Amino acid sequence: MLIPAREGQAGVNPCQRGTSGRTERTGTKADVNPCQRGSSHEGNDVVNFSHYYHTIRYLKPHQIVAQARNRLRLKLENPSRFGARPAPDFPGCIWKPALAFLPPGAQRNRTTAILQGKMTFINQEYAIGWMPDWGRADLPKLWLYNLNYFEWLWAFDQPGDATDFETAKSVVRDWICRHTLSRGQQGWEPYPVSLRLMNWCPFFYGAHHSQTLDDAAFNEHLWDSIRLQADWLAAHLEDHLLGNHLLENAAALTLTGACFDGPAAKRWMGVGLKLLQAQTREQILSDGMHFERSSMYHARVVHLFLMLRNTGNPQLRQAVDPVLPKMLKALAALCHPDEEIALLNDSALGIYNEPGELFAYAVRMGLVAPDAGNAPHGAWSLPEAGYYGYRGNDGTYIVCDAGPIGPDYIPGHAHADTFSFELSLKGCRVIVDSGVHDYEKGEMRSYCRSTRAHNTVEIEGQDQSEMWDAFRVARRAYPHDATWAPQPDGFQLTGRHDGYMRLNGRPVHHRTFSYREGGKIEVVDRVESERPVQCRSMLHLHPECICTMIDKKTASIQYPAGSFRISYSGRGLLECRDGIYCPEFNVQQKNQVLLFSWTSSGSSAVKYTIETQS
Repeated sequence: MLIPAREGQAGVNPCQRGTSGRTERTGTKADVNPCQRGSSHEGNDVVNFSHYYHTIRYLKPHQIVAQARNRLRLKLENPSRFGARPAPDFPGCIWKPALAFLPPGAQRNRTTAILQGKMTFINQEYAIGWMPDWGRADLPKLWLYNLNYFEWLWAFDQPGDATDFETAKSVVRDWICRHTLSRGQQGWEPYPVSLRLMNWCPFFYGAHHSQTLDDAAFNEHLWDSIRLQADWLAAHLEDHLLGNHLLENAAALTLTGACFDGPAAKRWMGVGLKLLQAQTREQILSDGMHFERSSMYHARVVHLFLMLRNTGNPQLRQAVDPVLPKMLKALAALCHPDEEIALLNDSALGIYNEPGELFAYAVRMGLVAPDAGNAPHGAWSLPEAGYYGYRGNDGTYIVCDAGPIGPDYIPGHAHADTFSFELSLKGCRVIVDSGVHDYEKGEMRSYCRSTRAHNTVEIEGQDQSEMWDAFRVARRAYPHDATWAPQPDGFQLTGRHDGYMRLNGRPVHHRTFSYREGGKIEVVDRVESERPVQCRSMLHLHPECICTMIDKKTASIQYPAGSFRISYSGRGLLECRDGIYCPEFNVQQKNQVLLFSWTSSGSSAVKYTIETQS
């Protein structure tokens, strides 16, 4: 499972689906995207006092105190002493789930490869051995996180296959014995503990309830470890990070607390439920979107809440039932006609459960859920998240971003993408977000978060929001005056943002989107500035699109279902360059990018239209 963003620490992603198009899977440092050439991006490369100041000033006071406490605890705490405490006897499993638990994400690892000592996470395969070397120093830390999540354990979920279940037990015993609680053990960081608990408990006490309880020795061994992990997690909540980390901590404690009887489970439930209720109020917006505004992480939270509901615990149902219907509706809004998520902020395909799988599971649970293949047509909006769009009967889909980049105190998954958009025509993605290549500090991480990687306007070669390090943001763009005007057959969306006002001339970018079904998509960009500034508007094409330049302001685009024309008006020059599209982690596909460059002085406007030809 992907480790959600933490300020200053990279995360991991699990298993990836293959993608069509011109693809290169990369396990080494990637080439710099050609679109950045000729631009200055000091905000990504030079760390200075301003970056620190404008990052720290947004943090909550409690968060700053917790950061200091966490750093001190890492140096002074004795984990081995914590782990030496005796465990109470097994108190009994009280779970009675209505349905089988839905395993998380796309399971890429197969039993044959696992038993040969080979595992693949984030599109990178390593020979890890069997039994695995749980903390091998020469492997990437992020890859090892995935190993310690134990999502791959579900490869051994074969009903009636005693051999697979025995193998699952043996590998868990091995982890318990050889990856003990001690300083520096990556598998004992709170986030991996959270995810592991939410895999072990459903696997052994859900999918294999009777088999687990029938093996008294293994059950006691498993319970001893689960008890220690849950106690450790309850004492190490990630309140220095907040956001989705803390929500995962809460979900793990409540799910584990709902699984068992006894005072320890009641304690976990008490801590976790209070946290879950508070974080649900904080993190689920009024329109149902998760507040970090990533469609990928939103899908993860939907899965979490469905799991909690399925425990049958009435307190958990009461906590998640008020928000689940609108969360499902928000997820449906953010799906292209191919039934996959839009790549908004840190989002990638092949990480968490497909939306259709989540909708089907919700329906089996008795909830009213959208149909992934038949989403409602017409204009739609998630006004608090700032996402607006349209879904047509002809396979047209538009999603526009006119919202804040995320919560100010945890913008780690944000991109500098204000007023960007994605477009599908006749069910095919044609204008795309550049996606996410990795979570490592470096050229590709900087590129994928940058303004030039999105379908919006870059001024003076700078990002709208100052992206730096792997997850940090200093000064950030805020949208203003966003006005949404839906119509029966289209919409208009207008707004401006202040992200460039830190530059000389204090430039302001205004954008208007207009669409009428069966007609043109029209985008008008107006830049106001006290001095001349260099502007570039980017349109990133899907790898299956082929661009042909007609003249200096017009291009014809061929795609699998037809063609469309993009025409610019206003003083400037249009060119087509090579680019990089990263729909999955550690996957690069070559694509083409249209760049329209102009100089704005005082107030100038540029318009382009996208018109279907066939």
